[in-house]
Amino acid sequence: MRSLISAWQSPVSRMKLVAGLLLLLAALLYIVATRFETVHPAWGYVASFAEAAMVGAIADWFAVTALFRHPLGLPIPHTAIIPRSKARIGRNLSSFITTHFLATPLVLAKLQELDLASRLAGWLRHPRNAEAVGRRLTGVAHFGIAALHDERVRAFVEAKVIGRLRKFDLAPPLAQALRVLTSQGRHQAMLDELLLRLDSIMQDEQTRALVADAISREIRTLRYLGLSRPVSGWSANKFVDGLSALIAEIAADPEHLIRQRFDEHVGEYIERLEQDPHYALEVERILAQLLEHPATSAYFGNLWQELTAWLERDLARDDSRIGRRIVALCRGLGDGLTADESMRNWINEQLLAATPGLLERYRGQIGAYIAQRVENWESRELVEQLEQSVGKDLQYIRINGTLVGGLVGLVLHALTQLVAG
Repeated sequence: MRSLISAWQSPVSRMKLVAGLLLLLAALLYIVATRFETVHPAWGYVASFAEAAMVGAIADWFAVTALFRHPLGLPIPHTAIIPRSKARIGRNLSSFITTHFLATPLVLAKLQELDLASRLAGWLRHPRNAEAVGRRLTGVAHFGIAALHDERVRAFVEAKVIGRLRKFDLAPPLAQALRVLTSQGRHQAMLDELLLRLDSIMQDEQTRALVADAISREIRTLRYLGLSRPVSGWSANKFVDGLSALIAEIAADPEHLIRQRFDEHVGEYIERLEQDPHYALEVERILAQLLEHPATSAYFGNLWQELTAWLERDLARDDSRIGRRIVALCRGLGDGLTADESMRNWINEQLLAATPGLLERYRGQIGAYIAQRVENWESRELVEQLEQSVGKDLQYIRINGTLVGGLVGLVLHALTQLVAG
C-alpha cells in the first residue's frame, strides 16, 4: 500500500502504474473471455481484443524499457540503448546544438532581432530595476571595501603597487607626455597660468607683509635707526610691483626672452629624459627614494585607512550617498540610452562585430563540453533525468499500444468471422 502511495507522487510513476494496471486488466479480461467463449460468440470478440491488447502492451513496454535499461535485467541485444550510446548521443547533441543553435548567421539574426541596447535601456529606466542593480553594486562595493580595510589586503596591495612603481621606467612616458604638451605650445599656456597665480599671490596683503618682514630682518643697519619698517614696506611694494610688471611683460610678448629660455629648458629636459641613461637612472633613484621614505609609506597608510573607513561607513548606511549615486547613474544610463539612438546603434554594432569572433573561438569548446558532460554522466542519473523529462509521454505509448493492439485484434477477429461465415 505504501509503495502504491509513493508511486502516485511522481507523474512518471503514476503513468507507469496506469499502464501496468491496464495490462493487468487486459490479462484478466482475456482469462474471463476465454472461460466464457463457448457460452456466447461475443466473448470471442472480447478475448481477441484482450489478447491483442496484451501483445501490444507487452511489446510497447519492451520497446520503452529497452531505451533505458535491459528488460527484466536480461542482457538482450540492442537494449539499454541510451546508457550504451552516451558517447554517441553526446557527440550528436553537441553537433546539433553547435550547428543549429550556435551558427553565426542564426545568432547574429537573433541579436539583431532582440535589439539588446534598447532592451537594456528600457530595463534600466524602470525604477525598481535601477534600484535593484544599485543595491547589488553597492553590496559588491561594500564587500570589496571591507576586504580592502583588512591589514593583510592593504599590505598586499601596497606591496604590489609599490613593487610595480619601482619597476616602472618613468623617464620615457614622462618625456613623451612633455613632448605632447609642448607640441602645440600648451606648456606656454601653463606658464601663463603659473605666472598669473604667482601675481595673484604676490598681490595679497598677507604676502606683502611677509615680504616686508623678510626685508626688515635683512636690513640690520636701518633697524637700529628705526627705519627698517617703512623701508621694508616700501621695498616690498616695489618688489611686488616690479614682479607684476615683469609678469605683464611676459604675458604680452610671445617672444619674450624668459619664454624662450623656458622653451629651451623644457626641450633640454625632454632630450635628457629620452637620450641620457644617467639622467633616467637619476629619475628612477629619486622615485625609489620617495617610495622608500617612511613618510611616504605613512602617508599612503593613513590615506588608505581614512578612505576605506569613509567608504565603508557610507556604503553601510541605508541612505548611502554612493549607493544613491549608483542608482542615479543606472537610471541615467537607461534614460541616456533611450534618448540617444546613435549610442544604442553603436552598442548593437559592437555586439554584432564581437559575436562572430567569440562564436568561432568558443563554439568548439562548448560542443566539446556538451559531449564530454553527457559521456561522463553516470548512467543511472542520466536514465532518471531522461525518464523524468519524457517518461510520462512514453508511458502513454504503452497505454495507446494496449488500446490500439486490442482494437486491431478485435478487427482481425471480426474479419476472420466474416470470412469464415
